[in-house]
Amino acid sequence: MTTRLTVGAAARAAGVTVRTLHHWDAVGLVRPSARTAAGYRLYTASDLTRAHRVVLYRELGVPLDEIGALLDSPQGADASLRRQRDLVRERLCRLERAADALGRLVEARERGVLLSPEEQVALFGADWQPSWAAGARARWGDTDQWAQFAERSAERTPEEWREVAAEADAVLDDLADAFGRGVAPGSAEADALAERHRASLGAYFDVTPSMHVVIGRMYAADPDFTAQHDRRRPGLTAWLRAVIDAGARTHGVDPDTATWE
Repeated sequence: MTTRLTVGAAARAAGVTVRTLHHWDAVGLVRPSARTAAGYRLYTASDLTRAHRVVLYRELGVPLDEIGALLDSPQGADASLRRQRDLVRERLCRLERAADALGRLVEARERGVLLSPEEQVALFGADWQPSWAAGARARWGDTDQWAQFAERSAERTPEEWREVAAEADAVLDDLADAFGRGVAPGSAEADALAERHRASLGAYFDVTPSMHVVIGRMYAADPDFTAQHDRRRPGLTAWLRAVIDAGARTHGVDPDTATWE
């Protein structure tokens, strides 16, 4: 550059705003070497070089109040530059972890359970069909509940899935036992079991009492769910639906008009 630039031209050349150059001038960071007869700022090649170095340090995360010392005393800049280098590396590590988490979330939204088919069967039992996740996504993939399920699935370890599966299995065993003992829907024991069942479903997404009723209806209407429950004890599905409906009433929900919330 053989000519001196006005503040507007210098700002464009440095990739900053005129207001930024005014501020840097005010704090003594980048001062124009000359002015016009009318007092307007004029920037030389060395001024622009300094401005570009300020931009570089800002992009590296160096605080503005440290940049002047770095520029004016390069021999004392090593410690500050090392500190900023370490901060950048830490930031990169955080970004990599965030990218990994986002990748798992994207995969979970597509696959549901981030386990191999063999792991799923081992955890959820021989009745479990890994293809169910794809069917669930096709049916409910655009719902808030699927998004919530994906978020939880992305963070869940195989051991945590094992605990979820064990609790769900224990709840169904206790329900089958209560049904076999003739526990009546609406009794204190049945209501407690209904709440345990709702809580076990809550491991996947939040389930309100009204949503619980809708799920009970689905159990009764879907042959796969009916068969899965009735294998534990014939008639369990219909009894479970009655238990869910009675439990919902304790929350002020009318099962006949309950909807998915």
